[in-house]
Amino acid sequence: MNKIIKAHLAIIGANVIFGLNYIIAKGIMPDYLAPKAIILLRVTGAVIFFWLFHNAFVKEKVEKRDLIKLSVCGIFGIAINQILFFEGLNLTTPINSSIIITSIPILVLIFSNLLIKENITLYKIIGIACGTTGALIIILLQGNISLKSDTFTGNLFILLNSISYALYMVLLKPLMIKYKAITVMKWTFFFGLIFIIPFCIKPALNADWQSIPVNIWFSISFVVIATTILAYLLNNYSLKYVNPIVTGSYTYLQPFIATVVALLLGKDTLTIQEVISAILIFSGVYFISIRKKKKYL
Repeated sequence: MNKIIKAHLAIIGANVIFGLNYIIAKGIMPDYLAPKAIILLRVTGAVIFFWLFHNAFVKEKVEKRDLIKLSVCGIFGIAINQILFFEGLNLTTPINSSIIITSIPILVLIFSNLLIKENITLYKIIGIACGTTGALIIILLQGNISLKSDTFTGNLFILLNSISYALYMVLLKPLMIKYKAITVMKWTFFFGLIFIIPFCIKPALNADWQSIPVNIWFSISFVVIATTILAYLLNNYSLKYVNPIVTGSYTYLQPFIATVVALLLGKDTLTIQEVISAILIFSGVYFISIRKKKKYL
C-alpha cells in the first residue's frame, strides 16, 4: 500500500505541474519563442538529464526487442504529444485547451480496454462522468469557450495531442512494470528527440535567444525542469503501480490546481460551484480507483 500511496502522490505532483504549465508556457509563446523552439529545448534538456542520471546511478540494460516499443512511445508520448500541445496552445485559448484535455481519461479507458484488456467497470464509468463534470464546471467558471475559426486548428491539435498522450500512457504501462522509470524515460526522450529534430531545428536556430528577459528564462526553466523532467518522471513512475486509467483520471485536477493557485494569489474567490467541482473531481478519482480484483486498482 505504501507504493500505491506514493504512486497517487506522484500523479498529484505531476498534475500540479501540468496545471501550472498552461499559464507559464502561454506566457513564453509566441512573443519570445516559437513553440517548436521550446519543444527542442525541453526535450534536449530532458535527454541530457536522463542519460547522465541513468549512466551514473542506474545503468539498467534494455532488451533489443523493447527498443522498438520505446521508440513508439517516444513518437506518441514525446514527439507528437509535445509538438501538437505547444502548437495547439499557441493557436487556441487556455480554456479551450483545458476542456479538450479532459478527454484524456476517456481515451485512456478506451485504449486500455482495446490494447491491454483493462475492464471497463461501472465504477470507472461513474468516475469519469463525475470527473468530467467537475472539471468542466470549474473550467467554464473561468470564461467562455472560444468558437472562432482562428482557434479551430489549435483545438484540433490539442485533441490529437490528447489522443496521442492517452495512447502513450497505455503503451508505456508494460514497460514501466519491466524497467525502472529513469530507464524508460532515457529511451523514450532519446527517440522523441530524434523524431522532433527535423521539425524543430529551424525555429530554434532562428530564435532571438539574446533578447529573452530574465523572467521569461525562469518560465523556460520551469517548462524544461518541472514540466518535462519532473512531471513526466512522476507520471510514469505512477504507471508502475496503478493502471493507466487511474493515472489519466488525475488530469481532472489540472483546472482545479489552476483555480487553487488563483485563490492563493488573491485573483479569485471561492464559490459554491468550485466546491461542488472539487467534490465531483475527487469523487471521480475515487470511483476510478476502486478495484474488484486484487490486480486492479
